[in-house]
Amino acid sequence: MSARIGVLENMPEFTGSPPVSPTLGELLEFVGDVGNGDETTAHRVLEMNNEPQSLPFVLSFTNLTYSVNVQRKFGIPAVFGGGHMSAGVPATAVEPLAGENLFSRSKVLLNDISGQAMDGEILAVLGASGSGKSTLIDALANRIAKGSLNGKVTLNGEQLESRLLKVISAYVMQDDLLFPMLTVEETLMFAADFRLPRTLSKSKKKLRVQALIDQLGLRQAAKTVIGDEGHRGVSGGERRRVSIGTDIIHDPIILFLDEPTSGLDSTSAYMVVKVLQRIARSGSIVIMSVHQPSYRLLGLLDRLLFLSRGQTVYSGSPANLLSFFSDFGHPIPDKENRTEFALDLIRELEGSPGGTKSLVEFNKSWQNLKRSRHTQTTGNETPTHGLSLKEAISASVSRGKLVSGATNDLNPTSIVRTFANPMWMEMVVLSKRSFKNSWRMPELFGTRLGAVMVTGFILATMFWKLDNTPRGIRERLGFFAFAMSTTFYTCADALPVFLQERYIFMRETAYNAYRRSSYVLSHSLVAIPSLVFLSLAFAIITFWAVGLYGGASGFFFYFFIILASFWAGSSFVTFLSAVVPHVMLGYVIVVAILAYFLLFSGFFINRDRIPNYWIWFHYISLIKYPFEAVLHNEFQDPTRCFVRGTQIFDGSPLGQVDDSLKLDLLKSMSQTLGVNITAGTCLTTGADILQQQGVNDLSKWECLWITVAWGFFFRTLFYFCLLLGSKNKRR
Repeated sequence: MSARIGVLENMPEFTGSPPVSPTLGELLEFVGDVGNGDETTAHRVLEMNNEPQSLPFVLSFTNLTYSVNVQRKFGIPAVFGGGHMSAGVPATAVEPLAGENLFSRSKVLLNDISGQAMDGEILAVLGASGSGKSTLIDALANRIAKGSLNGKVTLNGEQLESRLLKVISAYVMQDDLLFPMLTVEETLMFAADFRLPRTLSKSKKKLRVQALIDQLGLRQAAKTVIGDEGHRGVSGGERRRVSIGTDIIHDPIILFLDEPTSGLDSTSAYMVVKVLQRIARSGSIVIMSVHQPSYRLLGLLDRLLFLSRGQTVYSGSPANLLSFFSDFGHPIPDKENRTEFALDLIRELEGSPGGTKSLVEFNKSWQNLKRSRHTQTTGNETPTHGLSLKEAISASVSRGKLVSGATNDLNPTSIVRTFANPMWMEMVVLSKRSFKNSWRMPELFGTRLGAVMVTGFILATMFWKLDNTPRGIRERLGFFAFAMSTTFYTCADALPVFLQERYIFMRETAYNAYRRSSYVLSHSLVAIPSLVFLSLAFAIITFWAVGLYGGASGFFFYFFIILASFWAGSSFVTFLSAVVPHVMLGYVIVVAILAYFLLFSGFFINRDRIPNYWIWFHYISLIKYPFEAVLHNEFQDPTRCFVRGTQIFDGSPLGQVDDSLKLDLLKSMSQTLGVNITAGTCLTTGADILQQQGVNDLSKWECLWITVAWGFFFRTLFYFCLLLGSKNKRR
């Protein structure tokens, strides 16, 4: 709070009603504009602070019901009807109900849940494991697929559209999904670059981040890296507050949190909820699930919603817990933690024959009685200050909320932009973040570079200075096949990159921090510099050492085809990382498919010898095209000779006889064929080798562009996988 207090001390005196707690947007406007002499903005800030103390937002949910189909468990006799039905069981008990079948049954996770949450307050959803806490949070945050959830969720009495909810809300997952090698300040700064518009200056973004760091109590850890298992970083409580900070950087109107205190000690949990209380007091609706709050935490919560097996057993303020359970016949003893007592009683009832049905029914009657008394005393008015949803959002934006996309349009669906920044800006920020995180883990690129250089060194020394003989032809073919396949196999290290970032990506794109297309493009651009360096290192080590042909032009084409191979292989592995959820499974699939690509590349068996039912695999083999390209590059000169005179017998049983006998055989062949064949006659040129290998249907440049096109094809598939597979919603 230090940043807030410091600014308030410099503000002029207010008259009339007391000022509300200013939002981050107000602080920035006051410091940035008033400090620059902008009297109009200063006057507007003064006027905003004369508004009512709480922003007029009420999130209501009515009759929320959600069920899933689970697999039935039964034995073989039940399947074939061999079992005998008990006389006490009704006939309908073994027949599938509506929406069920013989192999699955419907399980209700939420059953007719109703309630409301107001701005300036924290609504805590409590219950034992499996009670439906996280499911309710997901239902309110629109993280359940359309059609699966029954009921209604409204904001100020108006139905919430999915697009609008994404922009005005934020969702903090239970897991702390952060880049390990970024500092706290850098993490929040990148979040500001994503969520705050480009029209906001860099200095104002930094000011917002600094104010947020103070609000979250992270000043001492601002320069510390987040850390992971291999790098020491911030504490668990600080990580949780950073996770919250990345999602509230744009001051959302609604904040959902799934068990933000889980896994934290009591002090860290208290600090986290204290931060959430400050956020709520600034004019936000805060809805969170809590497993079992301590006595200190209970004092920070404004509304409680107890669940038991998907049903509401209590809804109200913490202060009413005493009277509620006293009226139910189970008074809470003095000096007893009220929430612990309530949860223990709920668990005890769940284990009884009647379950919590009596408590559920009592809660309904108790709520109806309380509602009727409230109506008699205050009237049946919803505390929204008489403002419609679009007016409430406009008022909230004018106070500095939703900085990510405030506009002057009063249409509630267009009052805030879907994305805060244009695509090119998102790509710049994503690339910068990725480069910075990778730069601080040089061992990853160093390991890959080392593997490529060691492989190149082994190949260079194994195939040292190959000659232009029949044996040299075979050795060249073996070198090219191994070299090209190696470029693809070394790309397998890209597999865990996206698997590690997957949930960070899903969290950030779920609420429109950036476009999926921006992520795919930046992911591709960031990969290119390392691929260029790897390709250049491999080409320099092997080209002249092996004695490949072509001079400078041959070297550059060799370098380009290796780069294209790395590009296609990296794209292929990146695509698989979006499809396969586990690293080890991904490695198995990558190695297997690349082995098939090598088998059908044309090295082990020529194209004309591949069976017709497998020929399609030859054309989709990624290794086929770079392999044929390097063959063209090496053997394209029709004047270059590889087999002369007696060398035609090399590799056959006649290769071991004396040279004089070989010359006699050549004379006999000349007489038979009617062609003069001497010891110096060229019998096989580079063009003949290409013909023998069956690689004369495409030119080397066509092979190069096809290899590059494969890379773009798999990047496109990667995008569609992200588009279809990252909805992050329950079915």
